[in-house]
Order: sequence, then C-alpha cells, then structure tokens
Amino acid sequence: MRLEKKIIAMADDMRPELVRRRRDIHAHPEPGWTEFRTASLVADALTQAGYLVQTGEDAIKKSAMMGVPDATTLQAAQKRALEQGANPIWVEKMAGGLTGIIATMVFSEHGPTVALRFDMDSNDVSEVQNEQHRPYREGFSSLNANAMHACGHDGHTTVGLAIAQIFSQLKPELQGTVKLIFQPAEEGVRGARAMVENGDVDDVDYMLGAHFGLKMKQTGGIACNVKGFLATSKYDVHFTGVPAHAGAAPETGKNALLAAACAALNLHAIARHSEGVSRINVGTLCAGSGRNIIGDKALMKIETRGGTSAINQYMETEAQRIIKAAAQMYDVAVETEKVGGAAGANNTPALAKYIHQQAEKIGIFNNILDDCDFGASEDCSYFMEQVQAHGGQAAYILIGADLAAGHHDSHFDFDEAAMGYSVKILACTAAGLLLGDNK
Repeated sequence: MRLEKKIIAMADDMRPELVRRRRDIHAHPEPGWTEFRTASLVADALTQAGYLVQTGEDAIKKSAMMGVPDATTLQAAQKRALEQGANPIWVEKMAGGLTGIIATMVFSEHGPTVALRFDMDSNDVSEVQNEQHRPYREGFSSLNANAMHACGHDGHTTVGLAIAQIFSQLKPELQGTVKLIFQPAEEGVRGARAMVENGDVDDVDYMLGAHFGLKMKQTGGIACNVKGFLATSKYDVHFTGVPAHAGAAPETGKNALLAAACAALNLHAIARHSEGVSRINVGTLCAGSGRNIIGDKALMKIETRGGTSAINQYMETEAQRIIKAAAQMYDVAVETEKVGGAAGANNTPALAKYIHQQAEKIGIFNNILDDCDFGASEDCSYFMEQVQAHGGQAAYILIGADLAAGHHDSHFDFDEAAMGYSVKILACTAAGLLLGDNK
C-alpha cells in the first residue's frame, strides 16, 4: 500500500495543475487529425519528463487513417496551432494529420509492458456562450469556431500527462515498460486503427483505457468491467450517374438519386443477426441538382454496428452487396469510402477483477460497480482487441463525473475532481501491473 499512498499524495498535490492544464486544452479544442497544438503540448511535456516520444509516421500508419480532413483544412489547423503556441518542430513532424503520440519509458528489462490510452480530439460543436455555462463564466470556453471539448477528452489528455509525470518521478521503484498512447480522432472512431496497424501495441501485455461519465454520472463512482462495445463501420457512399433534361430527354440520364434511395430502403431491410446486436443506419442522403434534372449524383452516409466484430462484418458485407446491386440496377457508378470504424470488445475478466481490487484498496470511491454494459462504440476497442489477440489483457473503465449536460452537447462540462480519481486508479493499477502485484 506504500506505493499507492505515494501516488495518491502526488495526485492530490497536482490538482491545481490538472485544472490549469485541462482548462488550457479546453479553450483550444481541435477536431480529429488536427490536434497539432494539443499533441505538441503533450509531446513537449513527455519529452521533459524523460520519455521516448514517437509521433508522425513513427506512431501512425498513414495508409490506415480514416476520415482525414482535406489538405486545406489541415494546413489551416497547423497555422492556427502555431499561432496558439504550438512547438513548430512537432507540428512539422505531424504534417498531414499524423498527430498520434507514443511515449515509452523503460524501468527495467524484466517485467511486463503496460499501455494506457488517452484521446485528444474535440467535437464539431459550437460551445454555448452564456453566464450559466461555467467554462464561459470562468474564461476557458472554446476560442476555436465550431470546435468544443464536449466529451471530456481535454480531461483524458490531462490525466495522461499527470500519470506520465508520476511514473517519471517513481522510475526507480517500478519495473517493466510503460507506453502512454495519446490518440487522435476518436470522435467518428477514426484514429485507433491507424495506430494499431502501425504495431504500436503488438508488444503490450496489459492495456488500459478510461472515460469520464457516460453511464457513471456521479463523481466518486467507477465501473470496472465495461462490456458490450459495439463494433462499427462508417461509410460515405458516392453514387455517380448521368444528368439529363427530365422532360425532354429523361431516357439519356442515369439516376443516381433513385439508386441511392433504393439502397437506403433496402439497407434497412437487412436481416438482423441471431447471435447478437446488429444495427444499420442511413444517417444522411443528399442527391440531385435541380427539379428538372435527372439526379446525377448522390452522397449517402451510413453506419453498421454489431455486438461483435464478426456480426458487424456480416452487416458490412450485406450493406456492400445491397449498395452495389442498387447501383447496378440504375446503371450508375458507386464508390464507398470507409471513414471510421471500431472493433467489438469486452474487458478481460481477470484484469477487470484486479481493477476492482485496486479500487477497493485505495479507498477513494463511494460506488464501485462491476458489470456495465457500454452499448455503444469507442475505438479504444481496436487496441483492446489487438492486445487480447496477442495473449494480453485489456480493460476499459468508466470514471464517475457529475455532468452539466450530456456528452456532445454544447453545454457539456464535467466535475474536474473526476480527474483526480482517474489519475489515482489508473496510476495505481498500472503500477501494480508493472510490479506483478496482480499475480
């Protein structure tokens, strides 16, 4: 218990710094693949703490990136980041949106490799500007148009840097290796796959992830065994036909609008899977160019979900079949672009049990919940699935936090005391794993 007490005391001493850093990040939100300032801040802090820091193509497999903004958007984001104080050396290395960071510290040659993942990106939300909203009232609301930390990732990043500092100071007392993963583009489940396919967690024995709130809406609570991550795939589907005068020469046109409409109706007719949850949704459909013109173009945005990766793959395969058939029926071209995705996942029971034991041991939580059905998607599941496939253990926990509004809401804010709870349980759990306390 001596080490846990030391970690708790260190975390308590860091509270003013946690609040300051969180509020700075909150005021400078950056959506997925544009986290140049945030990632620069993270890389500077980790380097100063003695970590080996990898970013750019050392951390991200470029060909596996999904839903990357266009070059103009990326360049504008880099320019803004530099104007807001980003380190130009890091920004240059991250050009093209390669904003992921892997920070490694080796404590000894013997011992496990423990990884912790923290997401950095913001939402495409305009933050409310009124006195009832604490970030506005206290002067740390978003300075960036149509961007807001409305999901708590500013707090997650802050927690990750605090843990990095604690482990750096405790280096002589630890064993094995720790990897701190700062992930871009979690929103839209776009970023994790490119880091997984880069091999970033292939050597990891234990993988930990966490989130504020969601189903744990009161500060002081924790859910240790989060289950039911839905695998998901996000696609943009482009239908391209031939325009024609709808009155004078309709037979010369090829109707992409009707092909998309046909696909939309039939996608929702896919037979559901008997072995678990299976879902599909056509979220948007934009088509045509004028009342008297055969619609020559259509864009449909869809998602599939499944209780497991295999069920989601079934939904994907059926969706692709229907989309191609609809295009063939109307003799139009079709292209599908995968813009996001996440794997299905469940916590490793043994690791979830150890987290529960640690939560009880450190004695700071007033509500310790075991099983918690996630019922949604989060691309930390890619890291979890990869580690588990290689024989390791993985777990995702929910840290209770009082919320001003729901996630992704323009009024969102969370109780900053939750950061201390997160630092303590994640640092104590990871330290215990490094020292083999779970054996």
